[in-house]
Amino acid sequence: MKIVMATPFGLRPRGTASVRALPLGQALAARGHQVTLLVPPWDDRATSGQSFEQGGVQVRHLRVPDRAALDVPLLTLRLLRAARAERPDVLHLFKPKAYPAFLGLLWRAFRRVDATLAHIVMDTDDWEGPGGWNDLSGYTPLQKRLFAWQEQWELRHADAVTVASRALESIVLSMGVSPSRLAYLPNGPGIVSTPPDPTEVESLREALGLPTGAPVALLFTRFWEFDEAQLARRWARVVAELPEARLLVVGKGLHGEEVRFHAELETLGVSNSILDVGFQPMERLRAYFALARVALYPMSDTLVNRAKCPVKLADYMQAGLPVVGEAVGQVAEYLTGDVGGLLVPSGDDAAFVSATLRLLRDPEFAAIMGRTGQQRLATRFDWPIQAERAEALYESITRR
Repeated sequence: MKIVMATPFGLRPRGTASVRALPLGQALAARGHQVTLLVPPWDDRATSGQSFEQGGVQVRHLRVPDRAALDVPLLTLRLLRAARAERPDVLHLFKPKAYPAFLGLLWRAFRRVDATLAHIVMDTDDWEGPGGWNDLSGYTPLQKRLFAWQEQWELRHADAVTVASRALESIVLSMGVSPSRLAYLPNGPGIVSTPPDPTEVESLREALGLPTGAPVALLFTRFWEFDEAQLARRWARVVAELPEARLLVVGKGLHGEEVRFHAELETLGVSNSILDVGFQPMERLRAYFALARVALYPMSDTLVNRAKCPVKLADYMQAGLPVVGEAVGQVAEYLTGDVGGLLVPSGDDAAFVSATLRLLRDPEFAAIMGRTGQQRLATRFDWPIQAERAEALYESITRR
């Protein structure tokens, strides 16, 4: 089968193209399908016009206009032209907003005069409208209205829909989409599975001043998923019980949340227990993961958190890191039955602190939890499994 995928932005710095569309495409290519990934790199203009093969997928970065003001019309038309030239059996669009949504509209218009054009599968991995990313991102009022309309319209009118979470599955079904046109495709890991270089890990440990065997918790985050003051208070309680514990922070907030987090830690008198390395490129993450005994996944119970499917949770599990996670959305789906870590009720500070201390104090128990997480990920959520589900959906709509 010939499959064309289209993304809303470049492979970097954002995640959907590189950690969802590309690995799914690679798993489909491994099953014998011909996969092309079309990328409009308006946010990574240095890659304009570049094409290459990666893991069996032909990745094509479209040429961006010389003037950014022309991005929307010209990149949309270039996406349409490139997709039509491939003559795919299936056109899989990632995110029902912006460029994929524009492409979907034009594709349907052309299909009215050319019935041989491929069926459209629309993927959604976040909730974009009210209560979702529209409330988190700095969009203009016009953009918010546009994206909310695109999301609703595209999901209802696509030939089939793929969703990354059970919450999105429920939302899409409530829109009237038939279950036969819907496939649940949760995220697999986004980091390459090869272990990190031990020399790199030891060099990193020395640079951070961490003694071998130090009880380290990892917070790999963009901060918006939780209340940073609440997490600071939780960590202060951990340090009060286990003064030698360290919190390794990898990442940066969307709107300066990390500044408020550090201010709260300073007020609580535990800032010296924090190692903040900021944003790190994907290829270095496994080395940082290797320094930790446990990963923390705090999540407030909000619509946007219930709808998302965290790739970094799958990354933790693949790396064998046990997770302390709040039971919100997909976190409860991945860590069910305390496999892969310890699941605590959302908002329960005492339970979160107790679970963190238990894993930090007992490295053997933490290692067992980590191994069970690896096994669960491999048998339930890895990309080859999602590729089988996608393939079944493609076959069902092409038969129709």
